[in-house]
Amino acid sequence: MNIVPSPSFSFKLLLPKYWSVWFAFGLLALIVNLLPFSALRLLGRGIGSLAMLAMKRRKGIAKQNLKLCFPEYSAQECDELVKTNFKYTGMALIETGMAWFWPEWRVKRLATIVGKERLLEQEKNGRGVLVVCSHHLNLEMTARIFSQFAKGYGVYRPNSNPVYEFVQHRGRTRCGHQMIDRKDVKSMLKVLKNGQRLWYLPDHDYGVKNSVFAPFFAVEQAASTAGSSVLIDATKCAVMSGVTVSENSHYTLYIGEDLSGRFERRNPVKAASILNQELEGMIRRDVPAWMWLHKRFKTRPEGLSGVYA
Repeated sequence: MNIVPSPSFSFKLLLPKYWSVWFAFGLLALIVNLLPFSALRLLGRGIGSLAMLAMKRRKGIAKQNLKLCFPEYSAQECDELVKTNFKYTGMALIETGMAWFWPEWRVKRLATIVGKERLLEQEKNGRGVLVVCSHHLNLEMTARIFSQFAKGYGVYRPNSNPVYEFVQHRGRTRCGHQMIDRKDVKSMLKVLKNGQRLWYLPDHDYGVKNSVFAPFFAVEQAASTAGSSVLIDATKCAVMSGVTVSENSHYTLYIGEDLSGRFERRNPVKAASILNQELEGMIRRDVPAWMWLHKRFKTRPEGLSGVYA
């Protein structure tokens, strides 16, 4: 199994061109550890509101995604959801700092887990679990909460900036998780066959290669990864979802039931459809908390026009 190693420190990371990155992470670590959560929440949401003024293109993408997924929503409802989505986006920066730099006691004080027994039961039975997560904007906190009771392997994309990568890798692995490169399917299969947990995010549009088209909310043909079917077919793993909802200054991680009995072998379209249905339920727990700024429907079936201006 090939684990992504922690980047080694070298003096080239101290070159002046990287000082701004060190300063940004140092300031983030200082802020999240000095301020109370109530102040951090106000700060994060304020950053998001300011970002909406500058990111007009992304604002349009988010609104279009919401219109496509929820045609029953009025224009005013979509506008309100977009505003809230940007507040969550700003808070995601603060939550990344919390997840990477907070001590364990602060995370425990704000977190509740619902359904962890069913996940741990799979471990007792020696069965691997494909933990299906979504690109909710508090994803880094979700991973940190999972580390309290169920460590595992994340599918990892290294950052091209060496200082950012140095901090990011340590932030995501400091509490016991390990990372596998997103292109290393063999290691993913080994994790599941060895009875361990693999965190997997199949909710974005990853392009036409290795994708199938399946329903996602009101969009009948949304590009969805076919890799889910490969992992499930080859390992006979359990398939369980995990999503965190932030409410009243508290985080609740919800772990779903095992979905593996619903899948058919060598049927990637059905596998994508089942997972998309599960993802829809996860998103509906808090609609504006998902990453609507992403071009979820950029890949279209042949013959259909694009949906983004």
